[in-house]
Amino acid sequence: LSPCCRVVTQFFFVIRKVTGWCELQRICYNIKPGARRTLKIGMPTYCQRGILCQSALSAHPDCVEKTIDNIMTLKKINPDSMDLLGISLQASLFQIVGYRGLVAEVETLRREPYDFENPDHEEMLMKLWKTLRPDSSLTGRISKQWCEIGFQGNDPKTDFMGMGLLGLHNLVYFAEHDKATALQVLYDSLQPKHRWIPTSYDKAIGSLYSFAIVCINITDLAYSLLVSGALKTHLYNVAPEMSSLSHFQQTFCYLMQEFHRFGIEDNPRDIMEFNRVRSKFHRRVLRQLKNPDMALCPHFAASDLHLVNL
Repeated sequence: LSPCCRVVTQFFFVIRKVTGWCELQRICYNIKPGARRTLKIGMPTYCQRGILCQSALSAHPDCVEKTIDNIMTLKKINPDSMDLLGISLQASLFQIVGYRGLVAEVETLRREPYDFENPDHEEMLMKLWKTLRPDSSLTGRISKQWCEIGFQGNDPKTDFMGMGLLGLHNLVYFAEHDKATALQVLYDSLQPKHRWIPTSYDKAIGSLYSFAIVCINITDLAYSLLVSGALKTHLYNVAPEMSSLSHFQQTFCYLMQEFHRFGIEDNPRDIMEFNRVRSKFHRRVLRQLKNPDMALCPHFAASDLHLVNL
C-alpha cells in the first residue's frame, strides 16, 4: 500500500474501534436514503478498499439478499444491527443494480430499428397518430399527414433511425401518460411564433415545429444522461428501489416539457440556434443533477412512483 492508503486504512481502523461500526454501517446509519447514500455506497474507491466488492454492485436482483448476507459475514457485523442495516443496504443495492439493468433495457430499445413489417411496431405508430389526432384519419400509411405531428416526411420510419424503437416508445408514452401536456406542446408547435424550432415545410400544411423530431431529439438527450450516469442522482431520489423503464419515460416527459418552456423563454432568432439552445438546456440539467438531493420531476414521483422513505 502507498503511504496515503496506509493512513486512510489506519484512520478507518481507529474509527471502527471507537464506534464499533464499520464504514458501511456509518454510511447507512448517518446518511439519509436516496442518492446521497447510494452514490456513496457505489463509489469505486469504496469497492477498491473492500467495503463492497464489485460483484455486489453487479449482482442479479434475485441474489441481492444473499449478497447482503455475505457482506454481513465478511464485515463481521453484529447480528443485533443486521435488520436496520440490511434494509438500508438492500434498498441501495437494488437501486444500483436496477440502474444498471435500466441502462441495458434502454440500450436494447435504442438498438432495435423500426420495422414496418413488424405488426407490433406498426400498431404503436398508429396508436401515436390516433392519440394525437383522434379526429383525423390517415389517408394512407405513407402520407404527408405525418408532418402534422412533426415527422419530417411521408414515412415516419426514417426518423427513428437514430434512436430506434426507444424514440417511438417515448413518443407513445408522452402522448398517452401525459396527454394534456403533449397536446399542448403539439398545439404550441403549430403556432407561427414557435417556428424557431426545426421545421418541416409542406405547401398544404405550412411551417411546422417538428413535435415528433424534437421528442426524438430529447430522447437522445435523456439517453445520454442515463448512460453517462448523470441520471443516478435523480433516479436514486425518486425510485426507492429498482428503476424501471417507466421511470426513464417519466423523466423524458419532464425533459420534453421543460425544453419546450426553455426554448420559448430563450427566444432564439431562428432554426440555426436550435443546437445552441439544446446545449444550453443540457448544461442546465447537468448542473441540477450535481445536487445529490435533486429530483427532476418530484410530481411524477409522488403521483406515480409511490416514493417512500426507507
